[in-house]
Amino acid sequence: MSTTTRWTRRHLDLITEDPVTTAPPILGPVEAALPGLDLWDMWPIQEEDNATALFDGRELWMGLTAPAAGHPEDRHDVARIRLLALDEGKWIDLGNLFPDGESPGSREWSGTAIRRADGTVSVFYTATGHRGERRPTFVQRVFEARLPLAPGQSRSAEHREIVLPDRRFYLPADEVEGGPGRIRAFRDPAWFRGRLLIAASIPWEDRHMGAIALTGPESEGWPPRPPLLVADGINREIERPHVVVHDGLHYLFFCTHRQSFEPAGAAPTGLYGFVSPTLEGPYEPLNGSGLVIGNPADQPDQAYAWMVLGDLRVVSFLDYRGPVDRAHFGGTPAPMLRLRLDGPRTRLTEDGGAAVTRL
Repeated sequence: MSTTTRWTRRHLDLITEDPVTTAPPILGPVEAALPGLDLWDMWPIQEEDNATALFDGRELWMGLTAPAAGHPEDRHDVARIRLLALDEGKWIDLGNLFPDGESPGSREWSGTAIRRADGTVSVFYTATGHRGERRPTFVQRVFEARLPLAPGQSRSAEHREIVLPDRRFYLPADEVEGGPGRIRAFRDPAWFRGRLLIAASIPWEDRHMGAIALTGPESEGWPPRPPLLVADGINREIERPHVVVHDGLHYLFFCTHRQSFEPAGAAPTGLYGFVSPTLEGPYEPLNGSGLVIGNPADQPDQAYAWMVLGDLRVVSFLDYRGPVDRAHFGGTPAPMLRLRLDGPRTRLTEDGGAAVTRL
């Protein structure tokens, strides 16, 4: 059984401005990967050991997309998962992953994808709202769709709800009204060797705080377990949790916004992480505080939704470089970063600077 690790204010108090944990500013124009579409929250198809899969020598990726029009925050109400190929640094658009009207939500939010031994791909994702609803609600459900990706084959698949929030441990994510940063979570399923990590919420006073759920094995039907990590009264929204094994250690990563801290602004928007000898913990915060990559102070919202890959590349998307409006929104992959991991310490490597390395 997992041991719940607490991320506390004592850890946040250790955060300092340090170049090894601060992303370089993203300067100048960045070409849109998908002209006419916003693209964010990306993940590659992985093997069952979480290595990035190759299909005829190229990586296949998934990401959330919406028409690049109106206020950028409205994109969450119409998000669809899109399939892309990454070929010699160029993105190739392969269209919406699922046929229109097939997924059970009114829109699709983040997840992961795993190539199975038979060549099919299991897509674990968040179905948000309900298909056909007149106005978007914020009900979040975790689904699996297993489909072939061979050229010419239909991507139609059965969509199965595979895990429910156990109310002994987690609050339900069933709100009708809400918006980004103002809703409970049960989303962002991430595969790790036959188990799932899920961004969740637990009670805190009259509000909620962020947590990471870990299920039991797929072979046992994904039974929910107590939280792997909780933000002990310091943060209300942890997102996109995932695990990377490096040098025999389990690195638990997640991201969060500066506005989600209690109080708001207590720590930067960034990638945070913990480390343990085992998946089930207990974990200790990386760099003492948990901060792995923070946005720079002069561009505090420049990137978001970091995902660390097995080769320690770090992908994110270009968010806001200035006010929260269309003119300053990126909506495309941010320059790639790269990490070095050394036990409980991390650092950005010299070849991972935003000015020199791009996805």
